[in-house]
Amino acid sequence: MPDKAQEAMRDLTRARDDMKGQERKARQQLNAFVLRHGHSWPKGKTRWTQSHFNWLESLSFDQSWQQIVLQEYVDAVKAATKRVAGMTDQIMKALQDWNLSPVVDSLVALRGIDKIAATVLLAELGDISRFDSPRQLMAFLGDEHTSGDKRRQGGITLTGNSHARRMLVECACSYRFPARQTMHLKRKAVNASEEKRKLLHGRHRSDCVVDTVH
Repeated sequence: MPDKAQEAMRDLTRARDDMKGQERKARQQLNAFVLRHGHSWPKGKTRWTQSHFNWLESLSFDQSWQQIVLQEYVDAVKAATKRVAGMTDQIMKALQDWNLSPVVDSLVALRGIDKIAATVLLAELGDISRFDSPRQLMAFLGDEHTSGDKRRQGGITLTGNSHARRMLVECACSYRFPARQTMHLKRKAVNASEEKRKLLHGRHRSDCVVDTVH
């Protein structure tokens, strides 16, 4: 059973996820409104930067109330983004006193995992050592059924922990690229313990061998 600290961290990470959902919806609504009136941001240029917002707020419409609609959508996006940033700051502060914070630092050393992703995973899964095998973890996440010596692996079901499952899928996308011990990865591993760094270095070498073979 999760302790009170883990439950509190899980509330924080899920609240941030809710805020991200509101941000995505607000952005979609703004994009739809702008496109419906024939305005489009140049392809290949990053959205939601200051330049992008300056462009949005420079758009003009035939009717004054359409200008009001545009500004309301822009304000909604900015407010949602501010809430996401606020929840992120709260998570970073809470991490300082969380007993699983050292594990977060170790997970961050892996490719595709930042502090938010690591915190979400541990808030949802708790002490990962409680799983005796990867099979148990996958069953907990909901993509296979295990009963005794029988194992049935199929499509991802709607059962299991969807928050942790989705985060793992997002993190795993980084592994479609060849393994390289980049400066970025070295900086990410700076707070990991010496034991974890050695383990990760060995894992990295194994990944390189697999990539070379394939």
